[in-house]
This record gives sequence, structure tokens and C-alpha cells, in this order.
Amino acid sequence: MRCLVVADLHYALPQFDWVLSIAPRFDVVIIAGDALDIGSIVDFRAQIVVVRKYLERLASKTRVILCSGNHDLDERDEAGERISRWIGDLGHLGIAHDGESLTIGDTFFTICPWWDGPRVKERIGMQLEEAAAAHRGRWIWIHHAPAANSPTSWGGARTFGDAELVQWIESYTPDIVLSGHVHQSPFVKDGSWFDRIGDTWVFNMGQQFGPTPAHIVLDLDSNRAYWFSAAGEQSIDLGKPLQRPADRIETFPDWLTAGSQAAARAGGPTPATTRPETG
Repeated sequence: MRCLVVADLHYALPQFDWVLSIAPRFDVVIIAGDALDIGSIVDFRAQIVVVRKYLERLASKTRVILCSGNHDLDERDEAGERISRWIGDLGHLGIAHDGESLTIGDTFFTICPWWDGPRVKERIGMQLEEAAAAHRGRWIWIHHAPAANSPTSWGGARTFGDAELVQWIESYTPDIVLSGHVHQSPFVKDGSWFDRIGDTWVFNMGQQFGPTPAHIVLDLDSNRAYWFSAAGEQSIDLGKPLQRPADRIETFPDWLTAGSQAAARAGGPTPATTRPETG
């Protein structure tokens, strides 16, 4: 199984177009939060309408998994905590979303919402406990905020990660956690697009301007992860211990060649300087 992983698209419609064009190459497309942009001049309700149309088209091409990020929150629940109601309403499109778990092939996916307070945080804890009892085989979490005190959450001056996520990882030991949120982590000194917490691989592909988003490809059959951005193209072997630096990709697999090198050709400014620290 091959998964395309993006995050922090922030209503960048050319990047949505790119994801839509390349989606048929993959068994699963995962959007790890922040499909919308609360800082955009485009009305938030209009953004939801447009992105929902993209997601509907995407779901007609492949399986889609989407978790909420802090930019995706459009309502408050009865306790006053912010939630993403519009993402919760996507189930009729066949899109797996916040609060759900599902099995695709031999892989069990658990999708966590952005938590804004103790109520949703407690709900995630219960979700993970139930999923731990139910899952078989490989277990992948989608959680917008990366783990605290990891290179994947390093902003250049301090960490912007989630300490609760670290505790959950230590308690349940998933195989992989896919995040976003801290845009520049892969592009700054002491940051990275990958890390390992115990036996768990954690990832954050970063964010960049241009028509091609920074993205990760998981080839679960060959047990490798590939990272593509305007800053370079790297890969790691998920079956080996953590080692740095990652391997530079010298030869592309045939199935990946046509789409992957677009990231290297995207050009534009250095990703680390194009966006604020988190989104």
C-alpha cells in the first residue's frame, strides 16, 4: 500500500489541484490537518464550500483520510471548545475523518481531531484506548500537532509540539504518527521531517509555497518513507533504527518517478522563511 501524505495546505488551491492530479497513483491520500486558512481574505464559509468540493473529487479517485487542524475549527461544542463541524459532516462522501478508525489492507488508521480543551483531549484518550484494543497489524495515527521535544516540532528557537501526544505514543506505541502544524521543522537547523519515539516513527513534512506541497510518500510494502520538498528529496528505511542524515534519493522507483520530481522543480523561496512558525 502506498500513501500520499500532505498537511497545512491552507486553502492553497494550486496545491489542492496537484494533490487531485496525483491522487490516482496512491491507495490512500492523507491530509493531516489545516486544509483551511483562518488568515485568508477569502470568507471562511466560502473556503469550506470550495475545499469540500475538492475533497469530494478526491474521494472519487482514491481513499481519503482527513484530520482537523487549528485552522479548520468552525464551531464550538456544548462545552465551548472549538471543533471542526464541517469535517465531521464529511462521512457521506466516504472520507474518513476526526474520531474514526478504519482498516485498509493490513493497516489500521486512527484519526484524531485537533483538541482545544480538556473535553476533546479526554475524548482522544478514550478513542486511542479503544483503538488499541481493536487494532491488528500496522497502526498509523493522524494527529495535526507533532510530538513535543522532537525535531519534527522544532521551530528554530523552541518546540511547538504536543506533550500529550508524546504520552499517548508512549502508552500505546503506534507504528507511525503523521502530523503537520510546525511549518518549518524540516527546513531549520536541528529540525527534521522524521523522528522516532521509542518504536514509533513520527513525521512532519513541513509547509512550502508554490504549486507543489511538501509531501511524504509511505510505501508500506517496501517499508520506506520518502520526503519531497523544494529543499530536497530524501528517504528512510522504516525497518532500520533511526539514523541521520536520511538517504538522498538517487534513483526513483518507477511508480514514483513521474509525480515525485515535481517537488524538486517547484522552486520558489526557501520554505523555512515563507510562513509563520505554526499554522
